[in-house]
Amino acid sequence: MGPRVVLLCSLFGVLLGQGIEQMSIEGCCKDGQSRGNDNEDCAALPLISESTTCRIVQEQCCVTVLEDNMCTTGINMAKDQGACDSLFTNTCEKKTTKMCCDCCLLGKATLEKGLPCDHTLSVGYQCGLVSRACCVHEAADNQTTPTQKTELPNKDETHENGDNSVLSDQCEGKCAHSCVGNHTCTCFKGYKLKPDGKSCEDINECLLGASNCRGGERCINTEGSFRCQREVSCGTGYELTDNNNCKDIDECETGIHNCGPEFECQNTQGSFRCSPKVKCGGGFIQDALGTCIDINECVSQTGPCHQGQICINTVGSYICQRNSVNCGRGYHLNEGGNRCVDIDECKDPDKVCTGHGCVNLIGSYRCECEAGYIFNSISRTCEDINECRHYPGRLCAHKCENALGSYKCSCTTGFKLSVDGRNCDDLNECDSNPCSQECANVYGSYQCYCRRGYQLSDIDGLTCEDIDECALPTGGHICSYRCHNTPGSFHCSCPVEGYTLSTNGRSCQDVDECVAGTHTCLVDQSCFNVQGEFKCLSFDCPSNYRRVGETVARLQRSDTIRCVKSCQPNDVACVLDPMHSVSHTFISMPTFREFTKPEEIVFLRTSVPAYGDYHLSSYDVKFDILEGNVENAFDIIKRVENGMYVGVVRQVKALIGPLTTVLKLSMRNLTTQGDSGQNIINVHVFVSEFWF
Repeated sequence: MGPRVVLLCSLFGVLLGQGIEQMSIEGCCKDGQSRGNDNEDCAALPLISESTTCRIVQEQCCVTVLEDNMCTTGINMAKDQGACDSLFTNTCEKKTTKMCCDCCLLGKATLEKGLPCDHTLSVGYQCGLVSRACCVHEAADNQTTPTQKTELPNKDETHENGDNSVLSDQCEGKCAHSCVGNHTCTCFKGYKLKPDGKSCEDINECLLGASNCRGGERCINTEGSFRCQREVSCGTGYELTDNNNCKDIDECETGIHNCGPEFECQNTQGSFRCSPKVKCGGGFIQDALGTCIDINECVSQTGPCHQGQICINTVGSYICQRNSVNCGRGYHLNEGGNRCVDIDECKDPDKVCTGHGCVNLIGSYRCECEAGYIFNSISRTCEDINECRHYPGRLCAHKCENALGSYKCSCTTGFKLSVDGRNCDDLNECDSNPCSQECANVYGSYQCYCRRGYQLSDIDGLTCEDIDECALPTGGHICSYRCHNTPGSFHCSCPVEGYTLSTNGRSCQDVDECVAGTHTCLVDQSCFNVQGEFKCLSFDCPSNYRRVGETVARLQRSDTIRCVKSCQPNDVACVLDPMHSVSHTFISMPTFREFTKPEEIVFLRTSVPAYGDYHLSSYDVKFDILEGNVENAFDIIKRVENGMYVGVVRQVKALIGPLTTVLKLSMRNLTTQGDSGQNIINVHVFVSEFWF
């Protein structure tokens, strides 16, 4: 290799690897050269050895290959283009390429000026080598007869007689290759003498452009020589020979073709052809399977017959026949019978365009259709345009109906066509009084309503029918007594006697005859009002009893008539009688329609404290129903209120009136010694016939 270019663009650092296998110096250089040929970054090569020397050799051999390739590019540009202006740049690669290009141009200029190629200009060692190589190469190309160059013998050409050994001895063994006498050393072919005049180094023929590689081949430098490598493959159907040439592959000879048994193989450059063994005659063509197929000359050829003749295909040939004049539709023969002329269909008395305009055309005609029609070029008639189908939803607001040459709009039920004939206005159906009572117009329809007390018929939705309020599920509760239906309404009634209709028109209100003075009680009787009637009551106290209070004309529910014991003097039996008093009280009740729980009706209050004692003697009260408990509908319980015993009379079962009974109640005071006294309370119970 020649000396490296001094214009390097990067500083190479020392990379230390650990645990990497040791390699020889030659192996390190070959690895660097290989990576340089692959255009890898020489400053970032992977470590292949722990040796620093190996790393340096690897990197420098890689740089050398890159620089050689760049210098070769510059030399080739100088030879091919004769200028280096396109390489004017500051990048490191371009600088090296431009230097070699400029130096090569310098060598060519030296030759043109008649100066020796081995000039002594101080242009640098690498530039001098490139300049001399280009100068010598240009001189060799300009010679009409190649000059015989005297080359030094290679070390492989060393004579066995030892002549070179003698010369070497004259140099005292200082020459690396051979000695030519007078202490002058020379190198074998492919090498050049180093500046020390003794050592030899390889000549890079690729860098100096001294190779004879052809176009499409790449020069690769070797030790003492070079080789040419084809850059592009030969391609399908060719193979590369030993002399780096592409040779056609004979597929027929090698038997790698795919021709069938009916075909024979014919080799071509880069390929082969399968030719059928059977040859077809004229008028036939052979298909891919070797079958002969007739050629239709009337189709495949242009004008096989003369004018005025028609072509008829036959098997393997064709025939030409004279053409008789046959006019097509829209034409007829002229009077001479030799030419077709146009028929004017518009003059036909049958009127081809009935009701429409007619326009004659060459060989045909066209109808000028009126508005709403379109011309059918196939049937040659004017057909009605269905505007409703062509413009759906754009002509009419509601419904569109097609008509001959036009269309008409219509509206759905509840609407009427507006004056523009397209839109629809709401129709007020209530103007025609469709409803039996009230009508309300709505958009596109109407709604019937009924007055209070009527309901709309489910049959026609128009008629109002009377609502029988008395027959409704709640009819039994509308009126207290009886309900009477009327058209659109109803009214309530009460029993003929004892009741009057209240102001709400539904409830029956009891008439208090005692207050109104309509009763028939005598002067010595008291009037007691009950629901629906009145009672005239009079009471006499038993013997040995006297009445407390005067007789009143009207008794109320809270009133009590009381008779207390009043014994005659020396009447021991009267004194010993435990009964102290006889009382009468009154209550009026309705007939309960629904009886769900006991109803408290009478309260018997005492002055006896609950659980009290008098002088260490305990007192108690006992309540009993002695008589008048109809159907056991009543009971009496004892409870404590405000610290005193109270007897509560309850109705525990429903009673159907009218009914009158007297509950005879007993209230006995008890002590530890026995009964201390008894009081009788007569409760007059009047149950009405009605629930109100």
